[in-house]
Amino acid sequence: MNKFLIGAVAVLSVGTLVSSPALADQRKHVSVAGSSTVLPYANIVAEEFKKAFPKHKTVIASGGSSKGIKLFCQGLGEATIDVANASRKMKEKEVKKCAEKGVKEIIEVRFGYDGIVFARDAKSEWKNFALTPKDVYLALANVIPVGGKLVANPNKTWDQVNPAFPKWKITAYIPGENHGTREVFEKKVMRAGCKEVGGEKLHHAAVVAAGKVTAEKKIKKAAKKLCYKVRTDGASVDIAGDYTETLGRIDSNKQGIGVFGLSFYENNTDKLKVATMSGISPSVETISTGKYPVSRPLFFYVKKAHIGKIPGLKEYMEFFTSEKMIGEDGPLAEYGLVPMPKNEFDELNAAIKAQNVM
Repeated sequence: MNKFLIGAVAVLSVGTLVSSPALADQRKHVSVAGSSTVLPYANIVAEEFKKAFPKHKTVIASGGSSKGIKLFCQGLGEATIDVANASRKMKEKEVKKCAEKGVKEIIEVRFGYDGIVFARDAKSEWKNFALTPKDVYLALANVIPVGGKLVANPNKTWDQVNPAFPKWKITAYIPGENHGTREVFEKKVMRAGCKEVGGEKLHHAAVVAAGKVTAEKKIKKAAKKLCYKVRTDGASVDIAGDYTETLGRIDSNKQGIGVFGLSFYENNTDKLKVATMSGISPSVETISTGKYPVSRPLFFYVKKAHIGKIPGLKEYMEFFTSEKMIGEDGPLAEYGLVPMPKNEFDELNAAIKAQNVM
């Protein structure tokens, strides 16, 4: 893998966007921060962008989707970032927060897809490495249904979750709450498993019984969030860093299981063995067709107000979304990005050309 341009982004203060010459004198690079999943793709684009536009520079930092969006929403001006990378869609409350700080015109760019996988050390012994959301929930949830009641998770080893599994101590390294990967993990794995075993209904009943929330919509939301809660006894370990940290943990614990992006796994198949999820193996094909149940689109967000003020921002946005970069034969697909279907690609390019906002 090539060495890519990576730098730190420092948000100094919230300012008002000034005229093009003044702003250009203060900052002459495109400033990007956010998702650790999107980071390697952005790095590849930055390297190729530098070759195509040698006068322009791109400075990229990681830190997670939520942190990137938070920085993005701090306001307009050269002291704030121009682009937020995200492995999830921006939330309504985040859009509102942006607007409150003056970031009212946001260009949303969905540039492809990634899959979330569960993987173990390639040399460890687990025959028929096949998981379901139910298995993961029963292994990692803080409380689970037993005899019609919610109790503290009693499962200590994987064979207690499923007799077909080995007698390994349950240890899973999952993305911290600052990562978009965590949200997809919660919604598409933990909640799915919770619903399957009746946990969400029991949580709903518990919220009603507590009497603190009375509106049905809020009760459902509270029950859903309770399905997301993971153990705090060491069986579930939050990883605040990127996937290399998770890989390091598995290297130290050969019976540990980690959550990764498909692209990271595909670049480390010599070190990792991936599980099927609900009988489907993760791959470019199964994700692009929607067969693999744990996948998500990838995004970056651009401040329209910075276009024409920050040198190279317009060119960076257009270059990133070009067929050369995100097409089937581009370097991002080679790294592991699942390219979008042609109709989506055509719609994206039309939106980029028009600079459509959310």
